[in-house]
Amino acid sequence: MVTEPDWTAWLIGFIGGAVVSSALWTALRPTFIQPRFLRRNFRGADVPVGVGVVIAVATVTVWALWRFVAAVVGWTDLSVAALGSVAVVAVGFGLLGFFDDVAASGDDKGFRGHLGALAHGRLTTGGLKLLGGGLLALAVTPAAMADWWRMVLGAGVIALGANLGNLFDRAPARCTKVALVCGVALFATCSAAQVYLLVGVAVVLGAAVGLVAFDAREQLMLGDAGSNILGATLAWGLVATTDWQAQVVVAVILVALNLASEKVSFSKVIDDVAVLRAADRFGRADPET
Repeated sequence: MVTEPDWTAWLIGFIGGAVVSSALWTALRPTFIQPRFLRRNFRGADVPVGVGVVIAVATVTVWALWRFVAAVVGWTDLSVAALGSVAVVAVGFGLLGFFDDVAASGDDKGFRGHLGALAHGRLTTGGLKLLGGGLLALAVTPAAMADWWRMVLGAGVIALGANLGNLFDRAPARCTKVALVCGVALFATCSAAQVYLLVGVAVVLGAAVGLVAFDAREQLMLGDAGSNILGATLAWGLVATTDWQAQVVVAVILVALNLASEKVSFSKVIDDVAVLRAADRFGRADPET
């Protein structure tokens, strides 16, 4: 029996991701508080970095359980394949980001720094993330393989989305808040016939929400591992549910924002706008700073 998932499936995925990620962090916290994982945050406190990799593990866990239950009860859920694709996105971008979180060294920052290092024969962890992320995006883009130009377009949107997510990971819980806003917009514009494609996106967002209270209290940092997953997953969802014209518009916006980040501080922009500043500081351990 083939089952067409509705918003109930989306809600189950969201809650499942939140419960699993929260439980995983509770179990893994003694490991992450070891010195090798600690990094100074924006206020000078030592906080475990790279915890966003938990989002990837939570996504795979929910996918495995979902697939197993579907097999036991004897139905084919249309969301299983889409959830599997998102799990690949989460694991791939999570591992690339986690490696950059724990192994990055030197002063090479941003596109210019990493590409400059590559031009001199050095592949930085950030450069590996850019290169590997681009190839991974090409592998997971939902576009049909016959339309090579749509594959390139979709891959570009996914890779740029992953990098943009990283640019919002500069303050506690900021990346998750931005991802939730983008997620609401994505689901609001999705047709009922496409909802099954976004079940995996719901799981990833739920997994991030499962960590957000700890993130806001500066008990963990998602790092590149988590921010890249969130950005890439939302971009994957957009590519899966929109036509190429919309993807071109989004690609232009993403390119502009990524290039602007080389000159403009997103944190300063947020601090200068009262509404954005209030939303950014909501729930944080340091609401006055």
